[in-house]
Amino acid sequence: MTERPMPSEEGILAFHKRCEDFYPADAVDADIAQQRAWYDALCAAFDAPPPAGMVKQDSLVAERIAVRRYRPAKVTTQTRLFYIHGGGFVVGSLNSHDAICAEISEAAGAELVSVDYRLSPEHVWPAAFDDCWAVLVELLLEGHPVVLIGDSAGGNLAAGLALKARDEGLKGIAGQALVYPGLGGDLVSGSYQDMAEAPGLSTADIAYYRDIYGAPDDAVHAFPLRAENLSALPPAFITGAYFDPLRDDARAYAARLALSGVPVEFREEKQMIHAWLRARFMSEGARAGFAALCDAVRRMANP
Repeated sequence: MTERPMPSEEGILAFHKRCEDFYPADAVDADIAQQRAWYDALCAAFDAPPPAGMVKQDSLVAERIAVRRYRPAKVTTQTRLFYIHGGGFVVGSLNSHDAICAEISEAAGAELVSVDYRLSPEHVWPAAFDDCWAVLVELLLEGHPVVLIGDSAGGNLAAGLALKARDEGLKGIAGQALVYPGLGGDLVSGSYQDMAEAPGLSTADIAYYRDIYGAPDDAVHAFPLRAENLSALPPAFITGAYFDPLRDDARAYAARLALSGVPVEFREEKQMIHAWLRARFMSEGARAGFAALCDAVRRMANP
């Protein structure tokens, strides 16, 4: 039996143990309602108060898509940030990444909007993507540049939005920040094989999420790595986790963007596992990775 790949940093190991106390490793075998209840409890356990002076406001886009707008006490740019949460297209909400959004908004000195897109299996592809696209269009109509940010499934959606915006000639995206994104790798080689049983996310889990999302193989905006042309896309910051089946998606996308002439900043967190953003108060590696993400977003939003 192959030994399970594990990091050695004590902070991230403690984070992983705490996560499994709320969200068991075999969570995908449970029904959807149970998965969401576990995930909500997990997110609440890692919640944090907003920065001083942060103002939040909930509203609707197109009279149906819930969004939350964050305005820090000190705004230094008119660029807007658009955050798309992870959760395998199955779990997550405006609340699941609330503290993360508030802290990124504060660090960048920029207003941030997060979106409560429709989830699978009730709403399969392209429902989530269409919701995010509608919010992006609404933001760009306000007349300010937008930086796309997403983690995991949200990173997939953010990358797909950048592709569609380019394909349709929609201007105004100042950058894209993709955090351990799932971008359509082959599930059978590289990190999908080496990290198949990595802590926090397995290759089998990824196969489950893809299946339940229901995107057809030829839906390029759902599988950005399958796009033939990656030129003329916004500058990118991409960060992956070494102990993550999705690791090579981040590596491959960053490399292909660079070869296509797109400015790319790439990081790989050598001791991190999937979902390390939530470990930023427990793990030195996660704290450093989060600081790098915030710095990259700040630079994109304040050129």
